[in-house]
Amino acid sequence: MTDSFHTKAPSAMRILGIPGSLRAGSYNRALLRAAIDLAPEGMEVEIFEGLEEVPPFNQDVEEKGVPQPVSHLKQAMASADALLIATPEYNYSIPGVLKNALDWASRPPDSPLSGKPVGLVGASGGGSGTMRSQLALRQVFVFTGCLVLPKPEVYVTRAPEKFTDGRLADERTREHLARFLESLGAWVGRLSS
Repeated sequence: MTDSFHTKAPSAMRILGIPGSLRAGSYNRALLRAAIDLAPEGMEVEIFEGLEEVPPFNQDVEEKGVPQPVSHLKQAMASADALLIATPEYNYSIPGVLKNALDWASRPPDSPLSGKPVGLVGASGGGSGTMRSQLALRQVFVFTGCLVLPKPEVYVTRAPEKFTDGRLADERTREHLARFLESLGAWVGRLSS
């Protein structure tokens, strides 16, 4: 597994994109690829690969030593200036694999989440565009001490109509995502100064 995220120019704002879906053709993974293309100057977005390797959280396992995939996740989060979570919505809430990763990442003594700026986006085939999933994530991030960008919100509805061949093709959605990324950059800058 290559880790090009750690080789970015030190002056670039480094954003770690985490897709909440393991599906190769995920609209949320495509949303993160669009964020790479639309990131403003001075911002680098890297997609975290390896969520499927993070084992189910088990304190008995943790007490024997943190698994390597979890260490990799925590290191990637810690080295990022902010997280960009692209989440689907499963049964009105957070996908299990994403919640599991956040449960591992929140564990002391070295949680990279406390005080970490976070942006939330999401795409779904339905009409609510991951509103409930993002709301549930906001509640999780209150407890972990993350600083979630309040606005603008990105809820991509009816995703099959807006993505073509794994690419975000809808121009209005692309413009909205670009504005969101500018706001995220300003949010990170404000919190770091």
